[in-house]
Amino acid sequence: MELIDWPGVEAGGLTLSIARAPAELEELQRLRFRVFTEDMGAYFPEAEGDRDVDHFDPWCMHFMVRDAQSGQVVGTYRMLTPEAARRAGTYYSASEFDLEPLRMLMPQLVEIGRSCVDARFRDGTAIMLLWSGLAQVMRQGGYRYMLGCASVSLRDNGVTASEVWRKAQDLMARHPDAPRIQPLHPYPLDRLDSTLPARVPPLIKGYLKVGATICGAPAWDPDFHTADFPILLDLEWLEERYRRHFGMP
Repeated sequence: MELIDWPGVEAGGLTLSIARAPAELEELQRLRFRVFTEDMGAYFPEAEGDRDVDHFDPWCMHFMVRDAQSGQVVGTYRMLTPEAARRAGTYYSASEFDLEPLRMLMPQLVEIGRSCVDARFRDGTAIMLLWSGLAQVMRQGGYRYMLGCASVSLRDNGVTASEVWRKAQDLMARHPDAPRIQPLHPYPLDRLDSTLPARVPPLIKGYLKVGATICGAPAWDPDFHTADFPILLDLEWLEERYRRHFGMP
C-alpha cells in the first residue's frame, strides 16, 4: 500500500516520518545494527558492513524517528503489509513460526518488526511516535491484525525470558480462543525455569498494555541470541484510551 499525503508526527523534540530515499533506509539499517549489537550481541548473516540488511527490507514500510535538533535517526520500526507479504513471498515470522493458524487473518494482517530506539531516547516518546505511525497506517489501510516477534535477550541465562513465559502462559489461559502458533525451532522450555525476579521488557509490556497477547511458545533465534515470543494484536482488543490516543474509531 502506498501512503498518500501522510504528514508524519512530531512530539517532544522528535519527528516521525517514513523513509523513502535509499540513504534514509541505510541510516535505519545502521541504527538497527548498532542497537541490536550493543543490546543483544546480535550476529547479522546478511549484514553489509555496519548495516543490518535482509530480504524483507525492500518490501517493508520503514518508520523513522529523528531528533529534530541534531537530525540524527534515533528510532525505527518496519511494517510488512499483507499486499507486500504476497509480493515478498511470505512474512518474516514464517521463518520462526508455523503461521498456518493465522491464514484466515492474513488479508488483514500486517507484520511489524526490527523495532529499536537509541538508548538515549528510551523515555517513551520515540516508541509512542512509532506506534502512532503504525496505527495511522493500519487505519488508512483497513487492517485489523498486527503480528510481531518480541525478542528477549538470553544474556541473563533466561531469567527475563522465564518471566515473560510465565506472563505468556497466564495470557493464553485467559484468552483460550485466541489463535496459537508453534515455533519451528522452539526455545527449550525446560530452560525457562528461573524463579529469580525479573521485569518484563518495556516493549513487551507496552504491547500487552495496549491489548496485544502472546500467542505461543518462544522460538530460538541463535543469531540474535534471543527467545522470540509471537505477539498478536486484534484492533478490537485495543484498550479504549489507546484507541482514542491513536485516533481509532
